[in-house]
Amino acid sequence: MTCTVAAFYKFVALPDFESRQPALAETLNAAGVKGTVLLASEGVNGTIAGTEGAIDTALAALRALPGCETLEAKFAEADEMPFLRLKVRLKREIVSMGVPGTDPNALVGTYVAPEAWNALISDPDTVLIDTRNDYEVAIGTFEGAIDPNTKTFREFPDWFRDFRAKLEAEGRKPKVAMFCTGGIRCEKATSFVKSEGIEDVFHLQGGILKYLETVPESDTKWQGECFVFDERVSVRHDLTPGSYDMCHACKRPLSEADMQHAAYEPGVACPHCITEMSDDQRARFAERQKQIDLARARGQQHMGPEARRSEEA
Repeated sequence: MTCTVAAFYKFVALPDFESRQPALAETLNAAGVKGTVLLASEGVNGTIAGTEGAIDTALAALRALPGCETLEAKFAEADEMPFLRLKVRLKREIVSMGVPGTDPNALVGTYVAPEAWNALISDPDTVLIDTRNDYEVAIGTFEGAIDPNTKTFREFPDWFRDFRAKLEAEGRKPKVAMFCTGGIRCEKATSFVKSEGIEDVFHLQGGILKYLETVPESDTKWQGECFVFDERVSVRHDLTPGSYDMCHACKRPLSEADMQHAAYEPGVACPHCITEMSDDQRARFAERQKQIDLARARGQQHMGPEARRSEEA
């Protein structure tokens, strides 16, 4: 049975977020929703799955949170339930940057609609920065974008401070445009960048996915595929599933060539992580994959690996 997957986020001041957890968890549990919802003083972020009716109920409950009336969601279909349980978690941040005081509710860059994005990034006075992780950038990005080569979003602040110093040494004060998959990381990144003293800061409203949905492929400045945090792994410009699979050991996207590599063993290792994992880890992954295969053969759902949670909704 297919189910609907909804990804969402909203930066909004929720000073009493802890007290909101029990009722929200109860409502979502009663609806039969599974997945993860993060609550923090800066807002809400999550990816959930369930029947269409269950998702409607969940989104209504989320939009009932103070200031969340306009919360938007992006939807996808899954052939089976991608999550094992529901988790409504309390966090310091809904996307982890690790810089105290960075608050998109107080300071944020200028939102740029997908229809206006091409003009902005075509301007020679604009510096375009991809705020995603290195493995995401590797399979697709915007024409002319700078890749910070970060492994996690927490590395972005240090990278940007070094980058800003280089700009200053060159006497440059360009406009800074940033983007990510769904909008949450680049929105928070603009808050940080503006707090660092950069004035002209912009970000792609709705992220790459909204751009691909809105801008015709004939006019696109997107190159390659877009990594997504669900069972599709990547999507093409028309948002149909792309050509990549996923390594369930390291969660990186895998090309056809990767899966033909001698280092690739489903669920255990791939060319990207073969040197990163210990023998003990690979042994655990191999046993896990064995149990997954046995469960599938019996028509059951194994307790792992669960669908990915990420820095982005």
